[in-house]
Amino acid sequence: MPILVNELTDKQLLEVFSYTEGHFLDLKAKEIKPSKLTKAISAFANADGGELYIGIAENVTLPFPHKWEGFAKPEDANAHLQVFEKLFPLGEDYLYTFLSHPKQTGVVLQVIVRKTKAIVRANDGIPYVRRGAQSLPVDTQAKLALLERNKGITSFENEPVSVELAKVCNSTTAIKFILDVVPTSEPEPWMRKQELVKDDKPTVSGIVLFADLPQAILPKRSGIKIYRYKTSDTEGTRDTLVGEPISIEGCAYDLIKQTVEITREIIGKIQVLGTKGLEPVTYPKETLHEVITNAVLHRDYAIADDVHVRIFDNRVEVESPGRLPAHITPKNILKERFARNGNLVRVINKFPDPPNKDVGEGLNTAFEAMRNLRLKEPVVVEQENSVVVQIRHERLASAEDIIMEYLENNPLITNRVARGLTGIKSENSMKSVFWRLRDRNLIQQVPGRSGFASAWQLKKKGKRAR
Repeated sequence: MPILVNELTDKQLLEVFSYTEGHFLDLKAKEIKPSKLTKAISAFANADGGELYIGIAENVTLPFPHKWEGFAKPEDANAHLQVFEKLFPLGEDYLYTFLSHPKQTGVVLQVIVRKTKAIVRANDGIPYVRRGAQSLPVDTQAKLALLERNKGITSFENEPVSVELAKVCNSTTAIKFILDVVPTSEPEPWMRKQELVKDDKPTVSGIVLFADLPQAILPKRSGIKIYRYKTSDTEGTRDTLVGEPISIEGCAYDLIKQTVEITREIIGKIQVLGTKGLEPVTYPKETLHEVITNAVLHRDYAIADDVHVRIFDNRVEVESPGRLPAHITPKNILKERFARNGNLVRVINKFPDPPNKDVGEGLNTAFEAMRNLRLKEPVVVEQENSVVVQIRHERLASAEDIIMEYLENNPLITNRVARGLTGIKSENSMKSVFWRLRDRNLIQQVPGRSGFASAWQLKKKGKRAR
């Protein structure tokens, strides 16, 4: 079967020459030894995946930082490709293609490395992780333990905790659960069978599930804090914080239920400017429930931090400690399945009316509920040591439709008000929306108002943008 070579356009070639190496991108000269290439491959596979271009060299002259120095023919890259086949023997987790250009000599090997479930080691036997433009060695036991947890190979939920077994087995939570769910058994033997007890000590998941107050045993690892910020800015500040943060405590089952109810109660008091004046903010209960449940059940309990729920005027943010596990990324999170805390997820599903009724479908339910209300889908953002899910109160309607609907109920609209309604951040981008409506003869500028005071009004009242 012939090797396929993709020919780049002039524009694409200039993009390659302008690339800057970073967390998801590395450029290598064709002379790199295949054994050294394994460090970059290992780093991408163990972090968030990335792209490798082999045959792009540094350029010491302006205007571009890189230049094309490709392989004479695709077969000359066989030694490099054999490295990938060795590291990924099943042929999964990487894709490659060759690139050419009519005005450049030879071909460049482009390889896409995916985030992997397993730890990938370089030729020197050491795993690497990508951080910025560097491939950093995982060369201590502590670093390896962290990588194993991030990959889901191990989980802190199974660690035994030096606390009396009675704190879990004889708790009010455990006794009530046993009476409701398995009345023919006693708490301790049942928990041993469920692997919630290890070396005669309760495990982290056993404490989170059945201790009456896990936060006293696992401080800063098992609670939730709720903040209300009276702003739509990117970040909340002390000046915009309303009251004191609310601390939610209790077993995981109660923690989820209480947090959802308190969050909804706070949101119910918020009113924002809508197309018909001040309107209450509304989020589907299913979305709040599933996102908060996800944050509690799939967090990394090894990280000493609480789950944080931040309520802004235009969004709710739920931050869960720990990066996405194994091969899960923000892009594939709705399609792929992986439970960092498998035991916790499994056992809490045995509770009456469990928070994770449809195991594995939580975020899909959250996204679908937003779409049903004609609101934009949640946004999943992976940070260095946490995952943030943003639930935004932004309509699926176009900016043009929102502006026209507002003007049907109000005499004029300013750039600032329009940005607040549509979620558009840039003042210039908002101007472009106004100009498009003007060019369609639907709106006009309000006479006598210019600069920051400028505003728009309907030109033909009753006409809607289509």
